[in-house]
Amino acid sequence: MKFAVTIEDTGERYDCADEESLLSGMVRLGRRGIPAGCCGGGCGVCKIEVTAGEFEARVMSRQHVSVVEQAQGRVLACRVYPRSDISLRVVGKMHKCLARTAVPSPRLPGK
Repeated sequence: MKFAVTIEDTGERYDCADEESLLSGMVRLGRRGIPAGCCGGGCGVCKIEVTAGEFEARVMSRQHVSVVEQAQGRVLACRVYPRSDISLRVVGKMHKCLARTAVPSPRLPGK
């Protein structure tokens, strides 16, 4: 079964099969949005926060994702498998490289 995955940071959307990790599905399709590192749950580069949807998480480094973070939906994309459509935000080390550039607010005269 395939599920839709939306990366909120970039607006990127792709389909991911339930037997592949969120990161593997994105890489297989040649998409961008989630940084890829070791792809084994040890480096923390692909850290995301699932903001909507159901997933199965497999073993990942507690150095990068604590039990509390995992309970809050912060996980490593290489170790997470979709069980429904998913929306996510990138929160890992490479987040600044992917986040949209904020539009500066106009300066008021005399400020």
